[in-house]
Amino acid sequence: MTSVMLSSRAVREASGSQANSAKSQAEPQVGKGTDIATQWRLALANLVAVLEAAGGKPGQIVMLRANVTDLAEFNSSGKAIGEAWNATVGRHFPAMTLVQISALIDPNARVEIEGEAVLP
Repeated sequence: MTSVMLSSRAVREASGSQANSAKSQAEPQVGKGTDIATQWRLALANLVAVLEAAGGKPGQIVMLRANVTDLAEFNSSGKAIGEAWNATVGRHFPAMTLVQISALIDPNARVEIEGEAVLP
């Protein structure tokens, strides 16, 4: 199985009031042929894990930016993507931008999610 690139970062501003956390793609074991809903679930869970490591909670997310390589596949996977959202973020719905892009750096990646959260 070909792996998908994994990258994450968390930045906390000097004021301590905002944490920017970004999560790219999914898990290293996710490979070619992994559907967009699975990659969405893993990328969102990874973003939440990065946020929690910085002391935050999903309810503190104020902005998400998601890039997908196939909007039609994203739309047809709505139920699974909604279930992934409920399992990781719950009933919190921050501002969000979703765009279709031609490709991500890793040719197996279909999803990239970046988020910003305000921490106390």
